[in-house]
Amino acid sequence: MFSKSKINEPAPKSADPAKPAAPDSPAIPAAPAKGSDFKASAPKAKPPASVLSSDLHITGNLRTTGDIQVEGTVEGDIRAHLLTVGESATIKGEVTADDVVVNGRIVGRVRGLKVRLTSTARVEGDIIHKTIAIESGAHFEGSVQRQDDPLTKKGEAPAPKAAAPKANG
Repeated sequence: MFSKSKINEPAPKSADPAKPAAPDSPAIPAAPAKGSDFKASAPKAKPPASVLSSDLHITGNLRTTGDIQVEGTVEGDIRAHLLTVGESATIKGEVTADDVVVNGRIVGRVRGLKVRLTSTARVEGDIIHKTIAIESGAHFEGSVQRQDDPLTKKGEAPAPKAAAPKANG
């Protein structure tokens, strides 16, 4: 049923890019090209965090699947994988991230799977989290609520929109 010779033999027919490989020919010649592409993407490290420097003032929302380190001022909502708020940073808006590390000031709601307020943190707003750590010296004014999935807002707003067409139709 299986033949070692077919597996180990190169297939010159599939090497011609104009001709598609025959179903019974092995894909070994394609493997080195994929292997080289794979090697190029294998050491693909996680990109460094986007740093918003201390002299930068942003008005508007930020959204990324990567990491953000804020050292300046942001007036708007931020959504990221990891958000680090520097000691000199101020964020006025809602923050949503898998991991939130607050060294500076946030005025607004914080949503995160892991939220950490360091001793230099100043937070004015509610924190919705799965796990939280608050160091001694951190200033916090607001409420703390634990949720299993703090990143998604409760489906109260989408539910009436979905129900409205049914009620009208």
